[in-house]
Amino acid sequence: MEKKGDINSTYDYPNNLVDLFEQSVTKWPNNNLFGVKNPASGKYEWITFRQVADRANNLRGALKKLGLAKGEAAGVIVNNCVEWFICEQAVHGLGGVFVPMYETELKKIWQYIIADAEIKFLFVRNSSIYDQVKEFKKEIPTLKEIFLIYGEGNNSLKALEEMGKKTPVSSLKPAWSDLADIIYTSGTTGEPKGVMLSHGNLAITARSGAALFDINETMRVVAILPWAHVFGLNSDLHCYIHCGGSIALAESVDKLIQNFQEVQPTGLAIVPRIVSRVYDAIMQGIYADPAKKQIYEAAMAEAAKNRDLQEKTEAFKQYDAKLFSQYRNIFGGKLKYFTTGGALTEPKIASFFRDIGQPIYDGYGLTETSPSVAVNCPKMGNKFGTVGKPYPNQHVVIDKSLVGEDSLDGEICVYGPNVMMGYHKKPRQTADIMMPDKWNGFPGIRTGDRGWIDEDGFLHITGRFKDEYKLANGKYVHPEGIENDIKQLRYIANVMLYGEGKPYNVALVVPDIAILKVIPNTKVWVKDTLEESLKSNELKEYMTKEIIAHLSKIYGGYEVPKKFLFLADDFTLENGLITQTLKLKRANVMKKYGERLLALYNK
Repeated sequence: MEKKGDINSTYDYPNNLVDLFEQSVTKWPNNNLFGVKNPASGKYEWITFRQVADRANNLRGALKKLGLAKGEAAGVIVNNCVEWFICEQAVHGLGGVFVPMYETELKKIWQYIIADAEIKFLFVRNSSIYDQVKEFKKEIPTLKEIFLIYGEGNNSLKALEEMGKKTPVSSLKPAWSDLADIIYTSGTTGEPKGVMLSHGNLAITARSGAALFDINETMRVVAILPWAHVFGLNSDLHCYIHCGGSIALAESVDKLIQNFQEVQPTGLAIVPRIVSRVYDAIMQGIYADPAKKQIYEAAMAEAAKNRDLQEKTEAFKQYDAKLFSQYRNIFGGKLKYFTTGGALTEPKIASFFRDIGQPIYDGYGLTETSPSVAVNCPKMGNKFGTVGKPYPNQHVVIDKSLVGEDSLDGEICVYGPNVMMGYHKKPRQTADIMMPDKWNGFPGIRTGDRGWIDEDGFLHITGRFKDEYKLANGKYVHPEGIENDIKQLRYIANVMLYGEGKPYNVALVVPDIAILKVIPNTKVWVKDTLEESLKSNELKEYMTKEIIAHLSKIYGGYEVPKKFLFLADDFTLENGLITQTLKLKRANVMKKYGERLLALYNK
């Protein structure tokens, strides 16, 4: 598949993250860039592109004086904040490599990343984190200094900015091929892998995303997703910086609705679970009142008739003004769309938001692809149940060598300017994932995901090869798709399927007590806690029948689990059962619950 092309012409200006930002500072110096809620006033306060640039310039001067050289790494342990980006921009402006980490990460993972990336300067949120990592200076030879982002004294970010203000230095403009960020994937097994993303990787995906969604300098987003994850880094940060848009920092998941109404975002990058919770809250209000339910059903029927009409009917306009506008006001009233990643939005939820004028565009990507691979969007179409069409300048191939040419699906392989440079210090793992050939001069990778492309060019995801297993009858099961479909039931928070080498599938299920409390069919059995509620055999029998009936409409009988273990404790970061990106750590789940799960086969 080796084809020749002019790589340099694809990575056209701005092809690095320094120019990407500085170009926007020149174009829109007085545009608001970041908005942060002031706890005292309860209002968002904004800082402009020029003000952010001044701070980044000052920090760059200080880091230069301290000796950060081209190719050396600096890292942060802090959640999304203005200073996160100031550190990233200052490091890049010296040709340095930026390594973000989560505040909620385990201490041993911080230590591993700092040592593996050979971080020279580390910025941490506060003294609490500082106290946990200060000993690393003795244990990691490459770590020279640790600075407080929010603090006072000589080792504070504030002091560094004052130092750099007195010793300014011009920014270095990296080549598109230079390493920009190392994003560590926490991984469902083994130690983290550092994904090396170039300036070209990150600049081109930011520009492509902005073009596909027509993001411009008048638009604003509420940043919900962590920038330490490449989805948030691209969709919420670099895309809006490239276009001169504004980024408000969400306070917390609990305050999202309040933040939406205060900021009035025009776009949101979000995970489907958050959209589902908003939908559930709307539905609870509707179905609790028979009169509201009747009006709602009539309104949605009219909306369905108007889907393909350029000129809407008078009846639709009335429903839109009186009802649909109220739903849109939940998100501030100016939202044009959602983009989602990580899982598909349930079709009925996607249909609801489309009909009220706030479409959801599901997409697909990996850290290793910076992250964009495919997306539903205004310019390429929106087909529910798919993750959209491949991005421009990319080539997606379905490799059927593992499953046979007669199979509909196969492994998704991606070529393009978005494909990573490799895994940091992991040549064997890099060789395992990289394709042996190139396309238009660009590298390709094996994603490990199963999928197929339909006649309209839309990509369908069917599972992951590494998670598949074989039942005793020889049938293969792809658990992720089945798990996601179980979670489409409103009252299921989490689930894990199991059945390797067994006669049938079983499942661990964590219900959502908040939803169970308001569903008419289940609230009679619900107590104060989930643990108490799960003592009810009637409740467990109800959920068992519902799950089996729901899956039986979609899957073959061998795929549908026959028995269930209902749990009161969710899968969390704290108990080590999911990753930072909410992926199941199946081995850890089996270690904790395997004995109880296997016991289901003896009942």
